[in-house]
Order: sequence, then structure tokens, then C-alpha cells
Amino acid sequence: MKDVSFADYLLVGLAVTTLVLAAEERVSCPKLCVCEIRPWFSPSSVYMEAPTVDCNDLGLFDLPMRLPSDTQVVLLQTNNIAKIEHPLDYLPNITEIDLSQNNLSSISDVNIGHLPQLLSLHMEENWICALLDNSLSQLTNLQELYLNHNLISFISPEAFRGLQSLLRLHLNSNRLQSIKSEWFEPLPNLEILMIGENPVLSIQDMNFKPLRNLRSLVLTRMNLSQISDDSLLGLDNLESISFYDNTFPKVPHGALKHLKSLKFLDLNKNPIGRIQRGDFVDMLHLKELGINSMPELVSIDSFSLNNLPELTKIEATNNPKLSYVHPNAFYRLPRLETLMLNGNALSALHRFTVESLPNLREVSMHSNPIRCDCVVRWMNMNKTNIRFMEPDSLFCVEPPEYEGQHVRQVHFREMMEICLPLISSESFPTQISVESGRSVSLHCRAFAEPEPDIYWVTPSGIRVNPNAVSERFYMHPEGTLDIYDITKSEAGLYTCVAHNLVGADLKSVSLEVNGYFPQPVNDSLNVNIESVQANSVLISWNASHGSLAPNIKWYTMPSANHPTVAFTARVPSDVTVYNLTHLNPATQYKVCVDIQSIHHKHDTKCVNVLTKGLQQAVKDFEIWDMALIAAFGVLFIVISVACFLIYVFMRNNCIYGELKRYPSKMSLMSETSQKSPFTRLWISGKGMPAAVEVKATVINVLDNAF
Repeated sequence: MKDVSFADYLLVGLAVTTLVLAAEERVSCPKLCVCEIRPWFSPSSVYMEAPTVDCNDLGLFDLPMRLPSDTQVVLLQTNNIAKIEHPLDYLPNITEIDLSQNNLSSISDVNIGHLPQLLSLHMEENWICALLDNSLSQLTNLQELYLNHNLISFISPEAFRGLQSLLRLHLNSNRLQSIKSEWFEPLPNLEILMIGENPVLSIQDMNFKPLRNLRSLVLTRMNLSQISDDSLLGLDNLESISFYDNTFPKVPHGALKHLKSLKFLDLNKNPIGRIQRGDFVDMLHLKELGINSMPELVSIDSFSLNNLPELTKIEATNNPKLSYVHPNAFYRLPRLETLMLNGNALSALHRFTVESLPNLREVSMHSNPIRCDCVVRWMNMNKTNIRFMEPDSLFCVEPPEYEGQHVRQVHFREMMEICLPLISSESFPTQISVESGRSVSLHCRAFAEPEPDIYWVTPSGIRVNPNAVSERFYMHPEGTLDIYDITKSEAGLYTCVAHNLVGADLKSVSLEVNGYFPQPVNDSLNVNIESVQANSVLISWNASHGSLAPNIKWYTMPSANHPTVAFTARVPSDVTVYNLTHLNPATQYKVCVDIQSIHHKHDTKCVNVLTKGLQQAVKDFEIWDMALIAAFGVLFIVISVACFLIYVFMRNNCIYGELKRYPSKMSLMSETSQKSPFTRLWISGKGMPAAVEVKATVINVLDNAF
């Protein structure tokens, strides 16, 4: 009995001791703070349960005097701490300290002591202005350092001395105006560097060369418009780079070609106008490409994404001017699975584009102004295994009879096999202003079936064809017109014409140089009738310099028997003749030509014309038939005479041969030849029919397809 009582007493004593220790532990937790076990991930993503002291958002001015001895994580965000005077050496297990959103102005004010187990230190959103030599040299095992969103404008060459274990360095959103390679020499193991959102003027050659193990580099929002070809040299193990929200007018392929291990490339929100051939050359390990939210992106040109054997995903979304993806834009991409093109200005995606991607699984085309005609027939023909993302948001915008319908609801048999070109208005500005001496690129792209040919017409009426050599102009095969060393002479209206065997589309852009644009001549517009037939009328007009593409409208005059029927056409600005076809005979038409100048002034002239009646057309046809019959009669007579002469010639040759064989007949032949000079003429060879050379002049009839 006594033994049992002693055991009871012993258990009670142990319980009391445990309660006392627990009470002491609870007492050591700072007032208002929360002390508990929480999940925690190490910089290498190792999960563990860590004793955590949470003193966030308490308005503290000083670090608590004492923390529990087993503390691993200290959270002090959103307080008023300006200085830490008492080291935390008594916390041997501490792994993370978060001092973000406080009033720290200098690293020297952060006296946390020698903490060999500290892996993560957060000091973002403070007032730190400089990093001096050996500022954190005691933290020899530190792996993560967050100094983003401070006021740092100066970093000493030895600022990171002693941080040889550092894996992640966040310096984005500070005031650095330059990047120096000497900063990174003490950081041979750094894997992630975020240094974007700094007003860096330029990135110099080999700025990051000491970071031979760097895997991720973020250079966002630095107002970079270009970087030198050797600026990224030495980053042999870099796998990810972000140029998000800079000002690159084109892909910096000269610098990117050195990144042989690159897997993820972010070019989002840059004013790049074209993705063109050679932009991503030799990126043999690239897996994902982001070209989203580009305000100036017009087209993805032929073979622009070529020979990228590991590319699996392309994101080209929310580009308001992206109206064209060339049928051969994606070539030798055997592993591409996802193609995202939603939220652009695309009227179509060509069948050959997807057929060239053997492993394509899903396409996103919603929120585009789809034109439901022959180019997109393949979407409804069920010959592919491609899955369309958000198909319920895939609507037809054109033609009018299909507007608002789901693309999949329009049967492919209702779509024509051939279709007119269509130049996207979203990618085509109406006016551009430049300074003299500069260069400018005018982009023009069009979808059609068959694929259209494109050319430009300059203000002086010169036609510029693809690859044509000129001192001032060069037109790329895809449709971009480059104008070099611009002077006032180049100011005026430029018209792009896209045409195929079905028809044409055209759009014009006015180029203003130093505020100058040639004023239109005050000549009044005149419309002339050149020819009238039963079913057609040929008209002409005068166009002054600086005029936009003319609009032609013709309609029948109202009558009791037939309602008014109106037609319209638009032709290039350099065209001044147009043939109205498919008209009704003996019908009164009113034909109007409307020409708008760049100054938004309209000049309109109309003429009335009566097409020929059927009787007149028949009479003209009969006259033509009589003329044709007469011509055939004359031709028949000529052929008959020629045949007779040939017969006479052959007969005389036969007689001549007989005389040679029978000399006794020579006298008779001689007598005959004396009496018949006509026969002698043929025997002597004179008067033989001679070949007459007829020269045919090819008349260049104006193309009426417009």
C-alpha cells in the first residue's frame, strides 16, 4: 500500500513539474505575440514543423527582450522597429527572421548577432539606402536575403562578403542605376537573382558572369530598350529569364543566344512589333515562351519559331494588334502541346499551322474576331484531335450572316472553299507622325484562301513589291514596309493592297513628317463615263495628291417596278479607272465617286448613266457578227488563192522534172516559157509567198479585281 502511494506521489510530482515548465514556457512568449507550431518550408523546399513566434502588425518599436529558446521562426512584419540592439545569439535554432515593413534605414542597425542556423532574412519594404562592406558577413549559412522595395542606391563591392551559401537574392524595386559584376563575386552559389524595377540605365557586357550557377534572372520593369550581345555571357546554367514590362522594340536575340540552357523565357508586355525569323535561334532547351500583353505586336512571321525541339507551350495572349500568325510560323516544334492565342485580333488560324505541330493537344482561340469563312473551315471538319479551350467563347464576327454564332455551329459546308483577303484594322493605324531622319515600319497582314499577295503603293504612286531593292523602301515578304531616312518627300498616303484570285482588300495610312503632310490640290473632282455597255460601265476620275482610297457607289434609280439596289466598292488610291460590271441592261444608274483627304474633307461627284438596251446590244452583236463573217470570208479567199498558187507551183515543178528526164521535150518547154511569163515567174522562184512578221502589242488593262 505504501509502495502504491509513493508511486502516486511520484507521478503527481512529475505532472506538477511538467505544468510548471509549461507555464514558464508560456510566460516566455512575448505579450500580444502568438507562439505556436506552424508548417515551414526551407529554401530548398523541405517541409518541417517549426516553433514560431508571430508578432506581426503590433506597432512594436523594439524587438521583444526574450523569446522562447526553441524558436525557429520570428515574424515581425508591419511594425515600427528602427533598430535591433540586442543580439539573438541565445536562439541556436532560429532559421528565419522577417523584419519587412518596418523603419530600418541601415543594415548596421540590425544587430542580430552570429546565427549559424539562420537561412532566411526578410527586410523588404524598409528605408535602407545603402549596403556597405561586410554588412551581413556573420550570417555565413544564410540562403535567402530579401531587400526588395527599399531605397538602395549604392552597393559596396564587398557588401555580400561572407554570404557564400546564399541561394536567393532579391534586390528588385530599389534605386540602383547600374549593375556591377563585382557585387556577385562573393556569391558563387547564387541560383535566383531578382533585380528588376530599378532605374538601371544599361546592362554592361558580362554583368552577371560571376554567377555561373544562376538558374533564374528577373529583369522586369527596368525600362530596358536594348542590351548588348555579351551582357548575359557566362550564364551557362540559366534556365529562366524575365524581361517583363520593358521597352524592347524587338526580341534581344543577340543576348539570348548565349543562354544555352534556357527553358523559360518571359517577354510579356514589351512593345515588340514582330516576332520574326531568327529571334529564338539555338534555344534547344526552351520549354515555355511568354509573349503576352504586347501593345504593338502585329504578327508572328514565317519560321519565327523554328527548331525548338523541347518547346511545349506558347502563350501569345491579350495582344490587341496581333492579327496574323503565318501558316509557317511554327516549324520543327515536335513537342509543342499547348498553343494559347486568346484575346488577340486574329480573324483566323490557318489549318497548316496546326497540321505542322504533330504533338499539339490544345488550342486557345477564344476572344478573337473570328471570320467564319474558308480559312477556318478545318475547325469544323473534325479531322483533328485538338481540344479548343473555352469553346463556348469562340464566336463568329464576320461575315454578317454568321455574326454572334458559335464557330462550331457553322457547318463547314456553308463556308466557301476560297475567300477574299482581309487586312485587320486593329493592326493598321490610320495616321503616323515621325521626325525627319528616322525610320518607320508599316505592317500589313492578311488572311485569305488562296494565300494573298501583298504590295504597297507610295504617295507618288510607286508600287513596292516584296524584296524590291530601293534606297528609301524595303518590303518584307510578310507585308511590312520599312521606310528609311525619312524626309518631307516621304510624307503622304501609303496604301497596302492584299489580293488573290478572288479579290482584294486595301487599307491606307498617312505618314506625317515633322508635322508636314502634303495638302491636296484644289482641283475639283470630275467623273467621266468612258464606255457604256448593256451590262457594264467604265468610269474614270481625277485624284489629287494626298487623297485616300476612293469609295465608289452605284445604284439604280427608283422606279415603280424595281426597288433601288445599291453597290459599293473601294479601290487603291492610285487607281483612277473602274469598270462596273453585272449591271442590268436599259437601266438608269447613278454612279458616285467619294474621295476623302487626310484632313477628313470629302469630295463627292455623281453622274447618271443609262446602260444599253438588249436590242442595241443585239444590234451591236449582229454588227460584230457581220464583221466577223466578212473577216472569215476574206480569210477564206486568201487561203483559196494561196492553195491555188501552191498547186500551180507544184504542177510546174512536176513539168520541169519531166523535161529533165525527156530532152526531146525541151523545145516545147522553151516555147511555152517564152509565151507564158507568169509561169516563168514561178519557175524562177520569184513571187514566192514571204513570211510576214506581225508585232503584237500587249495592252496593260487595269486590274479590275478591286
